[in-house]
Amino acid sequence: MAHEPLPSPYAALIAATPVERSALTVRGGRTHLWHYGAGDASEHMVLLHGFRGDHHGLEPIVAHLLRLRPRLRVTVPDLPGFGASPPLPGGRHDVAGYAAWARALLRKVAPTGDVVLGGHSFGSVVAAATTASCEGAPVPLTRRLVLVNPIPRRPLSGRDTLSVGATAVLHGLAGILPEETGTSLLRHPALTRVASVAMVRTGDRALRRWIHEEHGRYFAGFATRASLLEAFHASITASVRDSAAAVDVPTLLIGGTRDDLARVADQRALAARFRDARLGLVPDVGHLTHYETPAEVASQIAPFLAEKGVPAAAA
Repeated sequence: MAHEPLPSPYAALIAATPVERSALTVRGGRTHLWHYGAGDASEHMVLLHGFRGDHHGLEPIVAHLLRLRPRLRVTVPDLPGFGASPPLPGGRHDVAGYAAWARALLRKVAPTGDVVLGGHSFGSVVAAATTASCEGAPVPLTRRLVLVNPIPRRPLSGRDTLSVGATAVLHGLAGILPEETGTSLLRHPALTRVASVAMVRTGDRALRRWIHEEHGRYFAGFATRASLLEAFHASITASVRDSAAAVDVPTLLIGGTRDDLARVADQRALAARFRDARLGLVPDVGHLTHYETPAEVASQIAPFLAEKGVPAAAA
């Protein structure tokens, strides 16, 4: 028997957060954006969601962050090919393609470069590549970088190679099946549930169920099989490590101590590759800090945004 959907544990906080929706043409395609906070805010942050996500997944962090920094405005786009944003017309949905899109987006929403760029999971890979690719530009794209659950090494080269490889085989199968059948496989609820169960760490049964339902609502919200498969390939073959050494702005990395995609030792090694970075660890959580511990994530981002000087060396 079907049950009533669980309400979000963050529903009241999110409902009290001002939000506006807009759309921009970026690299020939329409990008849909959600702007949280006051329109005349003195600070601006752009946050990029992860693979198979959309803006909804970052709302718990954003709502907690705006409670701590009410003069902040946070813009969260749906990446091309996910959520409400259609695929890039004529462009590839790989790290280079997304970084080029993100650079163009930042030039439109924050032309002076007075903005903080952030990303979660695969969004962290794109955010780091976007920042690194602008080294030496006459007008900086961003003044600081925030990476939540950053991917420290290419997933296919990590300790969880077996499960990543099995997922890659499934996506490969979906790519050779007829279009409709392959797309249905990629959107199958069982695939979503397996991925969700593998990432959840909380012992709170109600929260676990809500997270599974949230993944069920949005995990299949990709535009086309082709764009999804391109993005998936990028997500398992790229990492923040590829760009870290070329990032020349103060950087904050926030990870979970139980993240199988980013073991603590790998996160510390990643932080050391940046010129100027620090690492904050949230205990007893894995890759879903945005769902399980958004308040803790926001509490680390808020003081970092307030700093005017150079942050301390990596932890």
